Amino acid sequence: MSNRMKVLLCEDVEKLGWLGDVVEVSIGYARNYLLPQGIGKVATEASVRAIAEEKAKRAEQRIQDGKRLENAAKAVEGAEAVVAAKANEQGHLFGSVTERQIAANLREQGFEVADEVVQLSEHIKQVGTHAVTLKFADDVTVTVNVVVVPEQESAPETDES
Repeated sequence: MSNRMKVLLCEDVEKLGWLGDVVEVSIGYARNYLLPQGIGKVATEASVRAIAEEKAKRAEQRIQDGKRLENAAKAVEGAEAVVAAKANEQGHLFGSVTERQIAANLREQGFEVADEVVQLSEHIKQVGTHAVTLKFADDVTVTVNVVVVPEQESAPETDES
């Protein structure tokens, strides 16, 4: 007896398949997760036919999203984000520059960059120029320069918030 089962996916599941795909998974995974959560249903001819139209719409949406991500990646390629951070005289930062700060700076410049697109192997803790990868999708990545400058001590009467 096989311990595998064919399941029709009712929504996109990362690293498993897209809505409308029929995938073969372990019976335990299907019974304990996919079926109770409504993420999948037992694959029958009727259920496959019923979801075919939604599958076509979703495929078209994925193509549009892919084009949008590629355009966003082309636009931001070679851009430079300048982030000011408090640092000591040797250029070591008090804290670090995070993905969120870099993405926010790029958005301020008019680029379409979500926080989760910025990929740092470790937070930036030094003044200077750093190459940072932006991963828009598995096959869409670009590199931007992040320039970290020491934050200037401003006079207390100026409030720039």
